[in-house]
Amino acid sequence: MAARSLEIGPAGLTVARTIENLRIERGLGQRQLAARCTALGRPMSNTMLSRIELAKRRCDIDDLVAIAAALQVSPAALLHGPGAA
Repeated sequence: MAARSLEIGPAGLTVARTIENLRIERGLGQRQLAARCTALGRPMSNTMLSRIELAKRRCDIDDLVAIAAALQVSPAALLHGPGAA
């Protein structure tokens, strides 16, 4: 039986929107944010980040922590959405 892809739920969609909003608010391009994540020890390409922001790739916990650190917010701020950061 082939494994089926898991749908991204409401929390994942909130995280995706929040990452994009915070990145834009901070004046960062996707390449810049991906480079920050890589510098923090979580290798990430701008394509990976783009797919996370578009909710086409799941943001795992390690991605979440690295992106939060790169954006200088807590991981909880990404989970709670706009206004929580």
